[in-house]
Amino acid sequence: MSAPTRHIGSLSVSALGLGAMPLSMGRGEPAPPERASATVHAALDAGVTLLDTADIYAPSWDTMGHNEKLVAEALRTWDGDRSSVVVATKGGITRTAEGGGRDGSAGYLRAALEKSLANLEVDAVDLYYWHRPDRSIRYAEGVEALAALQQEGLIREVGISNANVEEIDVARDVLGEGGLAAVQNEFSPTFFHTSRGELAHCAEHGIAFVPWSPLGGTGGGASAVGERFPQIQRIADAHDASPQQVVLAWELALGEHVIPIPGASRPASITDSAGAMGLSLSDAEREELDAIIA
Repeated sequence: MSAPTRHIGSLSVSALGLGAMPLSMGRGEPAPPERASATVHAALDAGVTLLDTADIYAPSWDTMGHNEKLVAEALRTWDGDRSSVVVATKGGITRTAEGGGRDGSAGYLRAALEKSLANLEVDAVDLYYWHRPDRSIRYAEGVEALAALQQEGLIREVGISNANVEEIDVARDVLGEGGLAAVQNEFSPTFFHTSRGELAHCAEHGIAFVPWSPLGGTGGGASAVGERFPQIQRIADAHDASPQQVVLAWELALGEHVIPIPGASRPASITDSAGAMGLSLSDAEREELDAIIA
């Protein structure tokens, strides 16, 4: 199934992506491998061509790479055109038995990327994000490390995640105009105060803005979004759509640079979310939803 497309740097992707994290961690046990593959296959069959993962998405500290391997297995067993699929992953967060940390050093990012390449069974990552800032170093240092890896051909496009406007501008300075392909930040009807400015800033500079947890998170926010916001439920009822579809359609309407990545651990969830790409909201409906983040 074809879907409307948007751009992340040189990459053409579906307007909506799949956040694969819930397949490995979150509420309850990780998805069994068969269901994980079925969920990714359902996304791809619905026209989703952007799969988002990260090295730390794993059920435990000593199983890092778990989610990347699930994505690789799902792609290996899918009977569609793999060449149309873009896979994004991230590095820069550490996990040990003692807890988590940050490491944006060139050595760590290189080692993390090499492990991701092996996990994903590819020679180059389509889109690689610096996952979270490492406050022990200058922000430019981490971006410079990614730029070097891109120069080596190990990364096609560079992104940053959980970044503020100042960090976005540092990345732009390091990479040059047009070099920063994407910013992935949390953004939803329940979380927007610290990311609304970044969304607008990305629009000004032609950078894709990729909302994570675009429905409000796996802790119940996504499933209850219609209950929390009656206007969302009312609009959903008017369109015979789910509240989740309405939220995603609204986010897509915020700009051609916005590419939400709703998470899913079951085929039905991502199939429903993908329906947002075909849902058109009226100007009045969009204005009513805009008021949530005004």
